[in-house]
Amino acid sequence: MLAVAYGVIYLFVFIFGICIGSFLNVLIYRIPLHINIAKGRSFCPKCGNTLLARDLVPLFSFLVLRGRCRFCGDPISPRYPLVESLGGAAAIVSVIVWGMTWHALIAFAACCVLVTVAFIDIDTMEIPDSMHVALIVLGICAVFAVPMPALVSRLIGIVAVSVPMILLDLIIKDSFGGGDIKLCAACGFLLGWRALIVGTFIAIIGGGIYGIYLLASKKKDRKGHFAFGPFLAAGMAVALFVGDAIWYAYLGSFGL
Repeated sequence: MLAVAYGVIYLFVFIFGICIGSFLNVLIYRIPLHINIAKGRSFCPKCGNTLLARDLVPLFSFLVLRGRCRFCGDPISPRYPLVESLGGAAAIVSVIVWGMTWHALIAFAACCVLVTVAFIDIDTMEIPDSMHVALIVLGICAVFAVPMPALVSRLIGIVAVSVPMILLDLIIKDSFGGGDIKLCAACGFLLGWRALIVGTFIAIIGGGIYGIYLLASKKKDRKGHFAFGPFLAAGMAVALFVGDAIWYAYLGSFGL
């Protein structure tokens, strides 16, 4: 009986998450185009027709429509159900790790911002300042709602990675974008310096592997650029949940 109760709770949490994920799709599309996110009905980006309510049910509508617009028949990008699913997954993991707490809500909100950052950066190679502000606001909320990490760790986190990135960018021009640097500063305040370093390391490993692939496949040359934001977002999302655990496990392997 208890398992059934938990199953129902997690089902509602997942539904909540995919609904928020559906809104993230709106943010990802509209913010770079400077379209008001609070006004106007959703529409097909191909034919411009206003979508019906039954076309906007997260995940379900994509399956019912078989991945095509009801009006023009053009394929609907699989990104839409992917982002919705990421929202659902973030909600479930947040509740599993921290239960029904403010900590879980802040973590889920941070994951939503990071998902938005990742896909906007893929599309535009830019990270809107509004995303950095959102992470800072969540960091301020976390100072009062989440006891760890301590405020000192959060303040150190602001400069722990962003300042070295600035210095490296001065030495090697365009090695990092301004959005990436500000993202690390904002995430440092939210996560604290230990988890930030773990997240950055994960991002560098992931970005390095992707960069090698681009060079090997000749899709980019040595002077080419690619969006690093998605790797930072993924790394910070992992660090959000297990960053400190990875940090102490690494030190423990050396007996520290």
